[in-house]
Order: sequence, then C-alpha cells, then structure tokens
Amino acid sequence: MNHSPPAAANARPLLIALIVAIAFFMETLDSTIIVTALPHMARSFDIDVARLSIGVTAYLMAAAVCVTASGWLADRIGSRTLFCGAIGVFTIASVICGMAQDFSAFIAGRVLQGVAAAMMSPVGRLVVLRTSQKKDLGRALSALIWPGLAAPVIGPPLGGFITDMANWRWIFYVNVPVGLIGMALVMAYVPNEKQAPRPFDRKGFLLMAVALGALTYGLDLLGMRQQQALYWGAGLVVLASVLGVMVHRHLSSAQHPLVNPAIFKVRSFFISSVTGGVISRAAISATPFLLPLMFQLAYGMTPLQSGSLLLAYMLANLLMKTVTTPILAAVGIRNALIWSSIVSGLGIALCGFVSPAADLALNIVILAFAGAGRSMQLTAITMVNFADIPPPQRQPASVLSSLTQQIGMGAGVAVGALLLTVGQTTRGAPALALPDFQLALVLAGVISASAAWFYAGLARDVGDEISGRAQGPAR
Repeated sequence: MNHSPPAAANARPLLIALIVAIAFFMETLDSTIIVTALPHMARSFDIDVARLSIGVTAYLMAAAVCVTASGWLADRIGSRTLFCGAIGVFTIASVICGMAQDFSAFIAGRVLQGVAAAMMSPVGRLVVLRTSQKKDLGRALSALIWPGLAAPVIGPPLGGFITDMANWRWIFYVNVPVGLIGMALVMAYVPNEKQAPRPFDRKGFLLMAVALGALTYGLDLLGMRQQQALYWGAGLVVLASVLGVMVHRHLSSAQHPLVNPAIFKVRSFFISSVTGGVISRAAISATPFLLPLMFQLAYGMTPLQSGSLLLAYMLANLLMKTVTTPILAAVGIRNALIWSSIVSGLGIALCGFVSPAADLALNIVILAFAGAGRSMQLTAITMVNFADIPPPQRQPASVLSSLTQQIGMGAGVAVGALLLTVGQTTRGAPALALPDFQLALVLAGVISASAAWFYAGLARDVGDEISGRAQGPAR
C-alpha cells in the first residue's frame, strides 16, 4: 500500500531522485571531507595515522552489517519513515563524531553513522527504482551519481580549509544543515510505501552480520604494521569465507530469506556488483585514501594544500559527468566499462608520481586523467547494475547492490593500508615514505585495470535501453 502526502502525488521521478541525492551527498561528503584531516585527527587522538583507517572501515563495516535489514524495515515501517529517520540518525552521529574526546568515542560515532548509512543508500535507491519507469531509469539513476561526483570536489579542499582555519571537528558539523534540509524534503515529497509484512530472517541476518564484520575488520587488520595483527586479519578473512558459504546455503534454502540470492543469477548484476564492481570500487576507494596521506606525510603539505591539489582529481570527476551520457550512448556500457577500467588504472598508477617539485600543469593533467576515468567507471557501473532487473526484484537488487558497494569501499581503504605496509616492510623502514605510496598507487592501478577482464563477459548490448544507445541485436 502507498501512504503519500499530497505533494508526493504529483512529484515527478526526477524530483524524488534529486531529493534522495541530497542524502547521498551528505553521506558522500562525510567520507571525502575527512581525508585531508586524518593526520591532524591522529595527533588529536595521539594514535598512528595508519590506525585512523579503522575510522573509515568501522563506518563501512557497520553499514555492511546492517544494510541487509534495510529492505525488511522499509517494507514494515515505510520507505519515507525509514529514509527520513536514517538521515536524522546520521546527522546526530555526525555531531557525536565532532564532539568525541577520545578515539573510542569517535569510532562509536562512526559506527552509528554507518548504521544510518545502511538505511539511507538502499532505501533511497529503492524509492527511485519504484517511482521510475524503465525508460526514465537512466535519467533517475544518473541524478543519484551526481552527489558521488560533486561531494568529492567540495570535500577535500573544504576539509583542508576547515582543519587549517578552525578545527577538524567542524568537518562533521557540516552535515547538520544538510541533514535538516534533507529530512524536510523527504517528508514533503517522498511517498511512504509499505509492503505486506514478512517474517524477519534472524539466522540469515546474524550469519551475514558476523561474516561481513569479520571480513571488514580482517581486511583492516591486514593493513596494520604488526605481525600479530596480520595473523588475526588472515584468520578473520578465512572465517568470513567459511561463513559466506553458510550464508549462501541458508539463503538458498530459507522460506523467507533476508535477501533473495536468485538475483545474482542475473549476469549483468553479478558482474557489476560482485566481481568487476567490487574490484573497481576497491581501487577507486583506495586512491582518495592514499593521495592525501602521500601529500601530507611524504611531501609535508598542509591539509589545505593537500585538499587544493586534490581538487583537480575531484573536479575532473564532476566535469566528466557532463559527457558520460553521450559517450555511453555512443559506445555502449560494456565498452565504456572495459576501457574506463584500463584508463582509470593507468591514471591511478600515474598519481604516484604527482609531486610538488613537478610542473603544476603536469600534476593537474595526471590527477584530472585519473578523476575522469573514475567518473566514467562509476557512472557505467551504476547504469548496468539495474539494466536487466525486473521491477519485482528491484528491492533485493537495491539491498545487495548497496551491500557489495560497501564491501568494495571497505576493501579499498583496507587494501590501500595493506599496500602501504607491503612497501614499508619490503624496504625494512621504520616509517612510511614516498616509495611506499608510489608502490601502493601503482598496485591499486593494476587492480583497477584487472576489472576489465570481468566486464568483457557482459553482453555487448547490455543496458542499451537505459543508456539511450540505439537498439540492436546482441552480438
């Protein structure tokens, strides 16, 4: 059934998509504005800067653990109620992070943010999927991509400016006005759709929660420069793999599974969400984590200088979006994914050689090249995700897409930290230095390029209907 306020009855799908995008903007801004402040935050909490990666992974781990329950909750209490409540909790958690006096309190705030984000992303995307016909789906999904491109443009320089001019704590307070505006718009325009209640799959939720928690924390431990942490991290990853097999068996046999694994039989969804998609997102997420640290730790830049240099990388993300639609229509999503993986990988690898001593124009070209590849890749992945998903399967597809997205992002930060450790250990050095960052970025570029192999398995005409490409028989 559908309980909507009067304004919602006349709301167009694009308007709803833009409202949902505001929440996504807040969520994405929070993850990018923090990167230039990490060294200052480490000094404030008196910890190693590499350990602040847990501040990122704790957020992602909480989001991954709780995202599987979002579909059930949306059906039970209504998509508008859950979405609005999640924005409110995210805003409150942001204030907690800003007020934290020790690292434990900060991590608690990040976990609460992750829980709220777990309800924001899949439910917001589900609202857009339910209010859009397939012919309008490309335009609606495209609106959701803008926050992921605009927020990174604003985030690093804004975070650097706030950290230099005031205090890193204020970067979390930026979410307060955005959250309040978002809640007001959601209540005014988003329909409060509910579905018939179904039993909650407690066993499935617990198995998935433990598996995802073990995987995310295990990857974080692998990035630490301690032998004992390495062993624990490897053990947790193995445990997550075993639990993953148990989760699959349970979901395949349960009468009311928390998420329906049959959605993975859709080839385009499986490749864009699980194989190629996770690899691409991991490489994409590792880069914004590595670059600010390299600029500040290896070159001694201030947060503002670091954020300003990153502006070229992030601005290219945004500007590229203005031409991605005609490119996708001209070459097709499959070809765009293959080539953007290779281009993005090359750009990430070249970022390791950006230096204050180099020509500024050359630095800008390298960073813009990497950012443009990232933009094309994210757009194409989002488009192909739901290209072959029929309306009845859009709810589980939205949940599973958000889940694998969180896994990819969490893996990216953890892998970035691990690659730094590999470089430092290989050199036998007591502290991180420029060669460690260069090696990490080159390897991250190789990871990005490897995703092209999976995208090559997509149908040549995949997503043609939503990308606007002329229809033709699959070849």
